[in-house]
Amino acid sequence: MVGDHRSPRFGTSIDFSDYREYHAGDDLRRIDVNAYARFDRLLLKLFEAEDDVVVRLLVDTSGSMEGAKLQRARQYAAAIGFVALVNRDIVTVHTFPGGAEGPRLLGKAAIPELFTRLESLQAEGSTPFAAAASAMLTRPGPPGITVVVSDLLTEEWDAGLRRLPSGSGPKPGDLAVVQVLDRTDVSPAVTGDLQLVDTETGATVDVSVSASVAEDYTRLAQAWLDEVAGRVLRRRAGYARVFTDEDLEASILGTLTGSGTRAGVLR
Repeated sequence: MVGDHRSPRFGTSIDFSDYREYHAGDDLRRIDVNAYARFDRLLLKLFEAEDDVVVRLLVDTSGSMEGAKLQRARQYAAAIGFVALVNRDIVTVHTFPGGAEGPRLLGKAAIPELFTRLESLQAEGSTPFAAAASAMLTRPGPPGITVVVSDLLTEEWDAGLRRLPSGSGPKPGDLAVVQVLDRTDVSPAVTGDLQLVDTETGATVDVSVSASVAEDYTRLAQAWLDEVAGRVLRRRAGYARVFTDEDLEASILGTLTGSGTRAGVLR
């Protein structure tokens, strides 16, 4: 079936693209008789093809996303999925951990189902990002656009991103990353003797946080965020960094259109 987006392939639309030489077995109806009369050569008309685009939403539902981060991730995935469905693109929802995939959604009538599925997501467990990326690649169908919505708080964030299709990756396709963070992920507002609890594993560690230690943490966290953004953009993928306390509407519109310092997620 014909989709709504220009394809790199040739097809049967009404938009002329190019000529090529006639070869035995080609459809005689596509021979340009005017070109034959002028150049005495059998040339076939080639027309632009149009494809559907599959938008795969890969949402992080690990324990570190619990609370405001998962809610903001739901909202971003809903906004991107809404835009895709209104434009008659196919949308699928994937999660990690779990790797669950719902039905293929198409058209405005599928918007309520998309919202219901996203609202049902719960945060728990670890972050098997690389495994989820590999599992997605084994599923049939065109690569389309993969949108990762995650805090990327996992040691395998880079390995997971490298396995997903992108402009500079081993497989064709488009990749966009929406990194959802809480301000405390970057700049914790606590000092003193503390016991930290890993929200994914339940492991604990005792720490003493002074003002200088907090400053060092913030500096290292910012350096890590810059590294994430740099690696994503070097792969010619879209990147947006969003915080849970930002105004939702302005943040989403800025992300989708590429305004300010963000790269547009949907170009």
